[in-house]
Amino acid sequence: QLQLVESGGGLVQPGGSLRLSCAASGFTLNRYSIGWFRQAPGKEREGVSCITGSGGSTNYADSVKGRFTISRDNAKNTVYLQMNSLKPEDTAVYYCAAAEGWFGAIWYLKRIYNYWGQGTQVTVSS
Repeated sequence: QLQLVESGGGLVQPGGSLRLSCAASGFTLNRYSIGWFRQAPGKEREGVSCITGSGGSTNYADSVKGRFTISRDNAKNTVYLQMNSLKPEDTAVYYCAAAEGWFGAIWYLKRIYNYWGQGTQVTVSS
């Protein structure tokens, strides 16, 4: 059974850091681009970042550039999202998703992703 499981969320103060993990089971992650999305209460789910199967290319939403870093360890079948300088507006449920292939400039479109995790809550508050 193909499955993605996120972990690493929690409560952090503004300016703090968290590292989210997205672990895959039932399939080999290196064939897939992996995207991170987030959804705040009352808002649409939005793309945060994406990385190719090889890890050679990445994309970021403007709102997180310079603060978030996506990476992957294909030997561990896991993708990470390092989040630094967190702001209250980063509060959301964060999801990872897998897409076969690389879609370049349209990486943020939810419909290109075939598999989704259940999400992990990130709360940034003092």
